[in-house]
Amino acid sequence: MSVKQRYNSKKVREYLDFFQQPDGSRLHISGGKNGITASNSDGQIYEVGTWYHLKNIPHTFDQVVLENMLGRSDDIQLLLEQLRPLIHRRTLIIVTEYNMVWNAAIRLHRWLSGKEEATVSNWLSHSDVKNLFSLEGMEVFRHTRKILLPFNIPFLSIFFNKVVANMPLLNHLCLNHFYFARFLSDEPAGEPAQYSVSIIIPARNEAGNIENILNRIPLFGSRQEIIFIEGNSSDNTWGQMLYVQQKYQQHNIIVLRQTGKGKGNAVREAFRQASGDILMILDADISVEPEDLPKFYDALAKRRGDFINGCRLVYKMEENAMRGFNLIGNKVFSRLFSWLLHQPIKDTLCGTKVLLRSHYLALEKNRSYFGNFDPFGDFDLLFGAYKLGLKIIDLPVSYKARRYGTTNISRWKHGWILLKMWAFAVVKIKFNP
Repeated sequence: MSVKQRYNSKKVREYLDFFQQPDGSRLHISGGKNGITASNSDGQIYEVGTWYHLKNIPHTFDQVVLENMLGRSDDIQLLLEQLRPLIHRRTLIIVTEYNMVWNAAIRLHRWLSGKEEATVSNWLSHSDVKNLFSLEGMEVFRHTRKILLPFNIPFLSIFFNKVVANMPLLNHLCLNHFYFARFLSDEPAGEPAQYSVSIIIPARNEAGNIENILNRIPLFGSRQEIIFIEGNSSDNTWGQMLYVQQKYQQHNIIVLRQTGKGKGNAVREAFRQASGDILMILDADISVEPEDLPKFYDALAKRRGDFINGCRLVYKMEENAMRGFNLIGNKVFSRLFSWLLHQPIKDTLCGTKVLLRSHYLALEKNRSYFGNFDPFGDFDLLFGAYKLGLKIIDLPVSYKARRYGTTNISRWKHGWILLKMWAFAVVKIKFNP
C-alpha cells in the first residue's frame, strides 16, 4: 500500500471510528483483487470471497461499513440485498465512496504503481446512491465529505483536511464521500410497535402549571410514566408536584428534586430514573402543547426518525410567544447547526425532544467525548445523537405564549453561551475526526 493510500485509509478509519457505538458491534466489508473481505470490531476475519457468501456470517451487527464497494459492483441492488441477514431494525449502514472528480487521478496512480485490483467503474451521483438504497427499502439520511489532501504533508495536510475541507463549496472537492443509511420500517402502515413512555417535565418556578400540564397529557403508548423534576424554585413548584402525585394516583407519577443546577442537569437526573422505552422532554411552561406528544410518539414508533426534535419555527406563533431577537437568534443558530450536523435542523432550542431509552444509554456512554458542557441539555442530546449516527428529524409544533410565570432564559447571556457551545462543537465534530 502506498504512502498516500495508507494516509487516506487511516483518516477514513478514524472518521468511521468516530461513529462507533460504545459496546456496539461493527462489520467492515471491503474488496480488492482477492475478492471480498469482512471483519468485525473484535478483529475476527470472515472468509467471504463473493457477495453471495455474506449471508453465511452468523450474526447481525449494530453497524455495517461498505468501503468503496458501490463503485465496483455490477449489481448494487443485489449487493445491498445480501446485507439483509446481517442487519437488525436499528443497524446503521455507512458507505464510503471516492469522489468521481478524483477518478482519473486514482486510475493514473494505480497504473503508475502497477496495481491490478478493481478500480472505480460506476459513475454514481448522490441522487443515484439515494435512489438505489430506496429501491432496497433503505434511506440515506446523511451525506458527508472528508479529505481534500490525501497526502501526509506536515502542516499543510492538517490545514487543508481540517479547515479548508469543511468550507462550503470547497468541501465538494473532497476525495471521500460517506453515506449514512438505515432500513425503513417493515411494519404495516398504521401498526407501529407499542412502547412504554417516560415523560420528563423539568420545572423551575412553574407552580401554576403543574396540575394543568398533567391533565392535558393524552394517553398513548403501552404504559406511561410521568417524571416531574423540580429545579431550585422560589415558588411552590415542589409542593404542587407532591400535591398532584397524591391527588392523581391513577397516574404513574414520580417527583424528583435535582441535585445540581440547570435544565440539562435536571433532564439527565430524570432520565436516570426513567424506565420507559421512549424518553420525552416536555417543558413545564406549556409553550409546546402536551396534546402534541402523540405526534412525537408516532414519529419514533413508526421510525420516521431516531431522534425527534420539536420545531417551533414553522407554524404561526401566538403573540408574545417568542421575542423578536430570540426569533432572529433561533434562525441564525438553525443555519449554524444545520451546517455542523450535515442535515437540516430548523429549531435547536425547542425543549421537546424524544428518543429511545436504549439510544440515550449509548449516548450517555459517549458523553465523555463532548464533556459536560451544556447547561440547557438540548445540544448534549443533539450532538450525542449525531455521533451515534441517528437520523434527526424536525416535528413542527405550535408555539404558545406562557400563561404563568416568567421565562428562565436570559436572551443575551444564554445566546453567548450557545455561540460558545457551537464553536466548541465545530472543533469536536468538524476538525477532530
